[in-house]
Amino acid sequence: MNGQLSSTVVPFVSGIGRREEAILAMPYIMPRVVPDQKAKFENDEFFRKLGRECEIKYTGFRDRSHEERVVRFQADLREGHAEIAFVATGTNLALQFSPSADKAPSKEYVDFEKEPGKVHLQARFILNGVCVRWKGWIDLQRLDGIGSIEFDEEKAKIEEQQMKEAMEQATRRQREFEERQQAHRDQMERRAEEEAEMRRHLHQPSPSASSSD
Repeated sequence: MNGQLSSTVVPFVSGIGRREEAILAMPYIMPRVVPDQKAKFENDEFFRKLGRECEIKYTGFRDRSHEERVVRFQADLREGHAEIAFVATGTNLALQFSPSADKAPSKEYVDFEKEPGKVHLQARFILNGVCVRWKGWIDLQRLDGIGSIEFDEEKAKIEEQQMKEAMEQATRRQREFEERQQAHRDQMERRAEEEAEMRRHLHQPSPSASSSD
């Protein structure tokens, strides 16, 4: 499911107890986003800090010379990624500037032409369970600039819909699992009753034996 949610239901397993059945029947859901993303973005101190424009720096290849880092920074951008840090909070982000990892970023996400000597950047991702859009610019020589994040409402709606669909699918699979388990138990109970009835018939004395006594 494009990595949005992981939903797995264990198939029918015979020879297990009721407690184990309940554990196996429980679908495993790993949501990528929190239930109320917008509220968390607006009220969480972490997001409030990153939501204000502040100093950012390119942090890739820090063990190399500044001249080499300038070259590598632009190479990273053309490949669609870069390591950026918010200086005030120390928050480091490995940003992906292209929706697809195997495609070069479009001008919408990496713009070398908007302002001389600077590159304007944009990235969309999920941060602490919230869909955000990172925007900023970096000086191509100094390798620092200004950036901030904002709530990505469009992406948030997509993620919430995908989570809802996954939950519905998991609930349906769990219900089907429980129905199969119940059908299996009913079948085993009927079989036990039939076997008990057969044993009663086998142990009953025959009429001829009773009359001879």
